Amino acid sequence: MQSDLIFSLRDVDVRFGKKEIFSGLNLNIHRNDLIALAGKNGVGKTTLMKIIMGTQDLDNGELWSFPNLKISYFSQNFEINSSCSVEEEISKVILNKDDNYKIDIYCDNLNLNKKEKISNLSGGQKRRIALAKSLIPDSDIVLLDEPTNHLDLECIEWLEMHLKTLNKSMLCVSHDRTFLSNFTNKVFWLDRGEMKISPKGFKNFDSWSEELLNQEHRELKNRKQFVNLEVEWAQRGVKARVKRNVKRLERAKQLKVQLEKDESSYRMAIKLAKPIVFKPSSDNSRFIAEFFKASVSYPNSSNQIIKDLSIKITKNDRIGILGKNGTGKSTFLKTLIGELQPISGTIKLKKNLEFSYFDQLRNDLNTNKSLKEILVPNGGDYLNVQGKERHVCSYLKDFQFDPKRANDTILSLSGGQQNRLLLSKVLANPKTGLILDEPTNDLDLETMDLLTEMLSNYKGTLLIVSHDRDFLDQTVNKILYFEGNGKASLFLGGYSDFLNNQTNEKEAKFKKIKSIDIKKQNKNEKLSFKFKYELENLPIETEELVIEIKKIKNELKDNNLYINDPERFEEITAQLGILENDFAKKETRWLELLEMEEIINKQNE
Repeated sequence: MQSDLIFSLRDVDVRFGKKEIFSGLNLNIHRNDLIALAGKNGVGKTTLMKIIMGTQDLDNGELWSFPNLKISYFSQNFEINSSCSVEEEISKVILNKDDNYKIDIYCDNLNLNKKEKISNLSGGQKRRIALAKSLIPDSDIVLLDEPTNHLDLECIEWLEMHLKTLNKSMLCVSHDRTFLSNFTNKVFWLDRGEMKISPKGFKNFDSWSEELLNQEHRELKNRKQFVNLEVEWAQRGVKARVKRNVKRLERAKQLKVQLEKDESSYRMAIKLAKPIVFKPSSDNSRFIAEFFKASVSYPNSSNQIIKDLSIKITKNDRIGILGKNGTGKSTFLKTLIGELQPISGTIKLKKNLEFSYFDQLRNDLNTNKSLKEILVPNGGDYLNVQGKERHVCSYLKDFQFDPKRANDTILSLSGGQQNRLLLSKVLANPKTGLILDEPTNDLDLETMDLLTEMLSNYKGTLLIVSHDRDFLDQTVNKILYFEGNGKASLFLGGYSDFLNNQTNEKEAKFKKIKSIDIKKQNKNEKLSFKFKYELENLPIETEELVIEIKKIKNELKDNNLYINDPERFEEITAQLGILENDFAKKETRWLELLEMEEIINKQNE
């Protein structure tokens, strides 16, 4: 075995009753493998993680692991003591007191207050604690199941960079294509019980998997020609009742049966659910809503979550809503649907305005009901979808449910399946518009593609709260960004356009710093020489830092750097953090001195 091999499976079979999960599964995990684990719901991704953890028995095959291999697992089902503080809970996985500084690193970057009692935190914040607890220990392999759920964009971007610096092997399941593309260097694709492995990372997954399916199609086509010739020949020759001809006919029939099974398997692999075709609205009015200098706060609170917001929403707007937790995203949506009223300013809404609302907390799902009862609450076998009667079983198939499960309870569904069911309910009749609050959490990549296609065909008003960058780029044409402190700004384009805008604003700020007329400071008699010198040189120093930061970021664009030169990667990522921190301090200091100078100048007038 290779010296860097730390885990291996050979010819592994796993069955749950009569259902075969794996048959002849083979895989190797090496040190520093950053693996995207891809595959449809139900193909065995969670089972594979449990095998690696050692909590799932094998029906057949061999498992080898490096002696004393240490494994940590971030799963959907985590245990946390709510009576502890954040700091106390995270410290449980820290064996060496010298590593206590890691608590601050994770709390700062995951937006956690380490002194806060866990009982006061939201479900999303508790997930962040569990994530930190899985990454801090000195593990050889880290298993990550949807680590980006309930993280804002800044946290996700920090996480994907941080994972590369941990010097651990990782196996990650995620619906976030951009996240997987940015940090993985290998793909394990579970496809119809077979493990297919790409050494290039998730960034090339679509082209790689498509080529594999195309190759399979060509092989099936060639096999079909061969089998047809065999059957035809054997049927002609068997009339002579020669024993060898009878055997050849039997073999040809077996080949045909196997071919038909393989063709059926291939068709299922490439089959995409039929997306809903949304009917265009007969209402020609473009007006949906207008906020004019609207400020909003919660009852019995003086804190204004939204301040002086002015924005118009029209019929074909497709708005992505971004911002950290607590900056006003949910407040804005509640105001739009009439649950909250502004304390100042005005809000005009379209007459009879109705939105279909997808809630990330799944408040619309009653666990005592069946799938069928959720979709047809008044009974019967048919539901209205865009003005047409659809059989509930047929409609469930559109969202990749087995129609035989129509009478199963919601309790029997996974988180991703619950999300799919609620999406199917919301999308059946989207009314005036759609509000989707984190719709991609727990979805597999195939369902993500289906949802993206459906929303691309939707003709009404669409508002999406999401931190999935690729998803936003494909579905929205505007970004409403909540900055905090009640401020919000509207940008044209998808997430990439928004990001470019933010970068351009920062560069403009740098240029402004550089273009300050330092000569004005010579008139100031009371500003000390030391401060004047500092004020003159800070713009030059920050500009030099900007140049260095850009150089490192350009070097980090090379996706192979981590593989080809891991020492260089670690060196420059550490250097980048130092430079960015230095820049922030210098910029803050420059603004302080500028304010000081302005005050002194006014005093001298």
